[in-house]
Amino acid sequence: MSGRGEHRRPRPTYRVQVRPDFDLLATAELVDYLAALGVGHLYTAPLLAATPGSAHGYDVVDHSRVNPELGGPAALDRLCEALRAAGLGLVVDIVPNHAGVAVPSANPAWWDVLRRGQDSPYARWFDLDWHPRDRDAHRDHDDHRDHDDHRDHDDHRDRGEHRDRGEHPDHRDRGERQPARQPRVPRERSERQPARPRGRIRLPVLADDPGALDDLKVVGDELVYHERCFPIADGTGGGDPREVHDRQHYRLVSWREGPGYRRFFAVSTLAGLRVEDPDVFAATHAEILRWDADGIRVDHPDGLRDPGAYLARLRAAAPSAWLLVEKILEPGECLPRSWPVEGTTGYDALGEVCGLFVDPEGEETLTRLAGSARWPEVAYQAKVEVATTMLAAERDRLARLAPEIPRAADALAELAACFEVYRSYLPGGARHLAAARIEAGKRRPDLVEALDALGARLTDAEDELALRFQQYTGAVMAKGVEDTAGYRYNRLIALNEVGGDPGRFGVTPEAFHRAASVRERDCPHSMTTLSTHDTKRSEDVRARLAVLAEMPAEWAATLRRWTTAAPLADPGLALLLWQTVAGAWPIERERLHAYLEKAAREAAVSTSWNDPDHDFEAAMRAAADRAYDDEALRADVTAFVKSITPYGWSNSLGQKLVQLAMPGVPDTYQGTELWDNSLVDPDNRRPVDFATRRDLLARIDGGWLPPVDESGAAKLLVTSRVLRARRDRPFTGYSPVAVEGPAAEHAVAFDRGGVVAVATRLPAKLALRGGWGGTKLALAPGRWTDTLTGRTWQARRVPLSEVLSAYPVALLVVAAT
Repeated sequence: MSGRGEHRRPRPTYRVQVRPDFDLLATAELVDYLAALGVGHLYTAPLLAATPGSAHGYDVVDHSRVNPELGGPAALDRLCEALRAAGLGLVVDIVPNHAGVAVPSANPAWWDVLRRGQDSPYARWFDLDWHPRDRDAHRDHDDHRDHDDHRDHDDHRDRGEHRDRGEHPDHRDRGERQPARQPRVPRERSERQPARPRGRIRLPVLADDPGALDDLKVVGDELVYHERCFPIADGTGGGDPREVHDRQHYRLVSWREGPGYRRFFAVSTLAGLRVEDPDVFAATHAEILRWDADGIRVDHPDGLRDPGAYLARLRAAAPSAWLLVEKILEPGECLPRSWPVEGTTGYDALGEVCGLFVDPEGEETLTRLAGSARWPEVAYQAKVEVATTMLAAERDRLARLAPEIPRAADALAELAACFEVYRSYLPGGARHLAAARIEAGKRRPDLVEALDALGARLTDAEDELALRFQQYTGAVMAKGVEDTAGYRYNRLIALNEVGGDPGRFGVTPEAFHRAASVRERDCPHSMTTLSTHDTKRSEDVRARLAVLAEMPAEWAATLRRWTTAAPLADPGLALLLWQTVAGAWPIERERLHAYLEKAAREAAVSTSWNDPDHDFEAAMRAAADRAYDDEALRADVTAFVKSITPYGWSNSLGQKLVQLAMPGVPDTYQGTELWDNSLVDPDNRRPVDFATRRDLLARIDGGWLPPVDESGAAKLLVTSRVLRARRDRPFTGYSPVAVEGPAAEHAVAFDRGGVVAVATRLPAKLALRGGWGGTKLALAPGRWTDTLTGRTWQARRVPLSEVLSAYPVALLVVAAT
């Protein structure tokens, strides 16, 4: 990346999901444990004031203050003091793209816009559509998924946080409609009732019922719809509730309609911010910048109007901070070189590391199990659906910018569905648009004229249509690929990860070495990760699932037995169900039910968020229940999982060692220093038992070498020893280390400047062949010590059967000369 000055040295991070039930003071109590573990930075979830009760913090409602539900500024000060005393830094997660509007009264700026309309000084804060045609509202019957009344879960990336009808009891119990911090503008009531306002924002909050507005009530100076409250503009309070509603600067519409503002993906409770405006940037970043954090993680930069310009402004405001972007790179894609950042949050590294432990030879059999569909086509069809239903409002807002082009809406949706990356960054990235144009023309020759007419405008970096189209393609990709196709294409779900490529079956050691060398050369301070709050399943679930690729025939036979014992009408979902059982067992029944409901509704094949099929979902739960209630099936599941679990543990230790030691700055997601079988959020935000982790680390530090068993202590050993090694000496350079002998393909090894990481891969096949045999590791001259076991070697060719006798991994450090 260019434009970097002298920044604070980035060190390994530990991600904590700070939330109301684990606040800043509770986090401060972890600092001594994190220091002992060996991390250098605490990496937190967003800390600004969020929607009351938010479990993730991405729905910021007040950019001027630390979230009081996390303890407020005093608690943040206490945390920072503890970090400084321990020699640790702070990396914060920020959300420049959007703000939370689920509870309007909780967001002072949004409340003021609703009350005063275009006269509000905050109207420029939000990306609003004041003049939509009345007939522009789209009833997304097929796949609109952000209706609060149909969900009660709090997934940020896939959903945004939702509570039934937005009710927040302690907000209502105190009778507080607007936060005390917001100054009320003196009212200047007019003697006459004003006409309909000159522009209105659509708010999709009503039930899908033509008579929904009949439930409106006027209570004081607010319009109330069930538990939702909205401000009444000055001088507009006379008449019945419908008449009052018609005079407001907003229009309440069915939840099936698109909103009158840019949103985060399809989440209407998150309204887009205009941080491209310098004043808006200043107002929404002043508090964050005041913290002077060592690092800043920028959430969803692809949603911004001009990510490059935003990042340049952020870099100017925080010249020494370690800047990271939550940017998902498609295979072969690189960050724009002009961005003044250190790198991404690590999904690219995640795919490389996990793929290293997947056996490519299992591809043919597992592909047959999955049926005839292929990943590119599944992804394309899902993107078409999303572009034309869930994101129809965004599509049509774009089309209104090209009224001279017939069928512009259809052509724009097709181009977005054919776009191979999340977005271009004009003037860069025009080649992606060209490729999408060619593919769209092949798929839809009836749109060729519209596609040609749009071409010149979409490559013009000054054209409003081109600017907004870039934001649209990112949303189509995220919702179509990550959140729809990723739940439909279930060949091997270990590969169905954020930023991954389910069509690429495994990563060879040679390909991994090439990618790692490029990372060391081009972005050595980019983050690496294995699990995040957004991953679809934890690193340990993926590690166990990777074993299935080594034994495809056995898995195929097992799958036939299980699906026969517990049939499910949706074969794609059946594949997902039983792989999830294989990867996460034993898992509590309620957790599996919750995961299946979310996965099935995301896939939108047999049920959906928009129109849930309760009969199908009951049958789905019944099929899952058979794994618990059918004695023979439960025994079969338990036996199969027992047979693959040791190999899953080997993969877990291997990928952990590789990720922590490879080029980049490693992040450890909360709790994953032990085995963790979490699934998609909110499952991965469950409480972490830090007391157990403290006790186990103390035992290890006392000399205990833990076995590789259910406790997961072996993973804590690996995590702590690699992190401490990185703390105590630089990991520099990157070079593959040769492995020679009959089982060479089962090892991956690399040198980081006198530190050699060695990991076992494809352990089930290794066991089948009888172990390492005469396979040896080629070391440079010197005295090498394994930091995990304390054993030493001085030979140039060391048998892997010795190096990996205690654990399937080793971290060898050469003695200083």
